[in-house]
Amino acid sequence: MAVLSSVSSLLPFSYGAKRLTSKASLASRTSGFNLSSRWHSTRSAPRLYLSRAVTNNSGTTEISENETAPRTYTWPDNKRPRVCILGGGFGGLYTALRLESLVWPDDKKPQVVLVDQSERFVFKPMLYELLSGEVDVWEIAPRFSDLLTNTGIQFLRDRVKTLLPCDHLGVNGSESSVTGGTVLLESGFKIEYDWLVLALGAESKLDVVPGAMELAFPFNTLEDAIRVNKKLSKLERKNFKDGSAIKVAVVGCGYAGVELAATISERLQDRGIVQSINVSKDILTSAPNGNREAAMKVLTSRKVQLLLGYLVQSIKRSDSEEDEGYLLELQPAERGLESQIIEADIVLWTVGSKPVLTKLEPSGPNVLPLNARGQAETDETLRVKGHPRIFALGDSSSLRDSNGKLLPTTAQVAFQEADFTGWNIWAAINNRPLLPFRFQNLGEMMTLGRYDAAISPSFIEGLTLEGPIGHAARKLAYLIRLPTDEHRFKVGISWFAKSAVDSIALLQSNLTKVLSGS
Repeated sequence: MAVLSSVSSLLPFSYGAKRLTSKASLASRTSGFNLSSRWHSTRSAPRLYLSRAVTNNSGTTEISENETAPRTYTWPDNKRPRVCILGGGFGGLYTALRLESLVWPDDKKPQVVLVDQSERFVFKPMLYELLSGEVDVWEIAPRFSDLLTNTGIQFLRDRVKTLLPCDHLGVNGSESSVTGGTVLLESGFKIEYDWLVLALGAESKLDVVPGAMELAFPFNTLEDAIRVNKKLSKLERKNFKDGSAIKVAVVGCGYAGVELAATISERLQDRGIVQSINVSKDILTSAPNGNREAAMKVLTSRKVQLLLGYLVQSIKRSDSEEDEGYLLELQPAERGLESQIIEADIVLWTVGSKPVLTKLEPSGPNVLPLNARGQAETDETLRVKGHPRIFALGDSSSLRDSNGKLLPTTAQVAFQEADFTGWNIWAAINNRPLLPFRFQNLGEMMTLGRYDAAISPSFIEGLTLEGPIGHAARKLAYLIRLPTDEHRFKVGISWFAKSAVDSIALLQSNLTKVLSGS
């Protein structure tokens, strides 16, 4: 679920040469090869190139990239446990940091390698603030290399292709296998591990409606947010020239859809028309009443048009040669409604997601047990059933609560699961009992604009913090949840400075109004 920056700060960052952390770079040099990765295009999968290196009196010298290079990752220490974490979101990164923070016997502290397809960790609940201009990219999407500089965690940028687990040999909790298994990356690179953490997350599900895959804008990643901001900026320039209203269609009225509609309607004001489409006759069907009521109040005040009880049948390009817009065919999901077609200059898709685990290539007879959604079946300690050396969390896990209900795939759940996963890996390595995961619902938060939010804490029943108070509380809560102390300090200083500038500007504006009125 869902804080001043210029438009230029939202431009795509330069990918350049991909970096490991300083310690990872050192490890790769001592193991006889150098690593660097490149993008062929912004949409293509990353490829990790390896080049042989020889050491002479002058240090390490690279030989041609075209030579045959080692394909197996070499861990710096052959004796200490090897932990491979796939995915650098809330689940993966925070598990790695948890492992780093625990106290270990000298010979048992694990070596940790973190694999992610992006060079940045993304604090997804605050992606909306990129559209409102409240935050800069570096604040909510720091590079892994910066976050992990003072740790022993190594970072590799690549995509996962196949899992080859060996721990199925030790079912019923036995750990008799020599190694946990092997991870094959799309670059052809192989990583042997003793313990594996699956935290690959999920991606937007756009293949359910004709035209959505090609024409709709998802809002799930940093790249998605940058693309949406660019499109809105383009439409704003067009509006400035000809005065045409900007028509925005938001599909879905869950938290993501409502937060997007509130943020964009505030940004466009009277220059745009925001229409939110939902299959249910209500918004935020699973949210606390206080959050739902606060959201309805804000959407109504900003004249967001709610098309409730409708399914999107298809999305097509407009027939007009001069118009670059789209046509959405809506079918009623409730009785008493009629089909209709609406026009939009941009379509934002917030409905549905699919775990990345489903995209991995089959690994033979020892595949992981997945549920119908494509999540790994886990026991209460977050270990994958039948695979005692593999843990899964976040969108990759199908853990259920005490009532048998699947836990929501939210940042709050993943954050708590990471803490338990790190501890349980410690316990498994040190032959201690593993702890069963127990989710503690701390409440729900959502942004409703630059100075507006809604928070319903679970520890005070019926309480909802709204408006500027809710906004400040939400911002403080997320500041505390940022990954490292150093990053929290830098972002805290930045947000404090921006708030001071905003306060001075507001004071000057009020004084000007008073003086002009007198």
